[in-house]
Amino acid sequence: MSAFRLSGMAFDTAALRAELADPGCGGYASFEGWVRDHNEGQPVTRLEYEAFAPLAQREGERIIAEALAQFGLRGAMCVHRVGALALGEIAVWIGVAAPHRDEAFRGCRYIIDEVKHRLPIWKKEHYANGDSGWVNCERCAAAPLHADHPGATAAAPGHGPHHSPHVHGKPR
Repeated sequence: MSAFRLSGMAFDTAALRAELADPGCGGYASFEGWVRDHNEGQPVTRLEYEAFAPLAQREGERIIAEALAQFGLRGAMCVHRVGALALGEIAVWIGVAAPHRDEAFRGCRYIIDEVKHRLPIWKKEHYANGDSGWVNCERCAAAPLHADHPGATAAAPGHGPHHSPHVHGKPR
C-alpha cells in the first residue's frame, strides 16, 4: 500500500497504526486533524476537501520519502480525506514509527507541515449562516514552517503554525 493516501471515506486509525508496527521501534507518534466548529470567528458546520489527486499522490509520497530519510524513520504514513466531512471527523492522519521518540515527533511534524504547504488539496468551509468559502492560501508562497526542511527560513510574521488557519491553495 502507498504511504500517502487520499480517502473519500472515514478510515480506521487503529488499522493504520497497526501497519506501522515494528518491534525495532521504540517511538510512535501520530497526528489527527479534526474538523472543528469554528474558524476565524465564524461558526463552521462542515467542510469539503478537493484535491488534484495525481499530483497530491506523487508529492505526498515524496514528502513521506523525505521524512523517512531525514529523520531515520522506520515507517510513515499519511491519509488525507477528500469530499464532505462533518464536525469532529478526521480530515488528515499521520503516523510514524522510529527507533526513538525524538525522531518520531520531528518526522510527524515535518509531514503535516509539508502536506499543508505543498499538496494541491483545497478546503471549503460551510458556515452556520449559510455562506461558504474556500480557505485562502496565504502561506502557499511562504517558506516551510519548520527548521527541519532543507533551506527553510522563518515564516512571515503572523504566518507561523499557530497564527494561520489550516490552508490549502484554492482562493475564495
